[in-house]
Amino acid sequence: MSVNAQCGKCNIPLENDFLTINGGEKVQISKCPSCEGKIKSPLCCGEDMSCAA
Repeated sequence: MSVNAQCGKCNIPLENDFLTINGGEKVQISKCPSCEGKIKSPLCCGEDMSCAA
């Protein structure tokens, strides 16, 4: 599956990136190359949701 997402502020396509969180774990994010806005994986019970696939 693929998704085309754009920044709501800049209307520029988001880029795939990673964010390092506590303990050195990396989570996938999408970020705007212009304004540096970011969206990341959802949380469940205060923990980042991830897929082991």
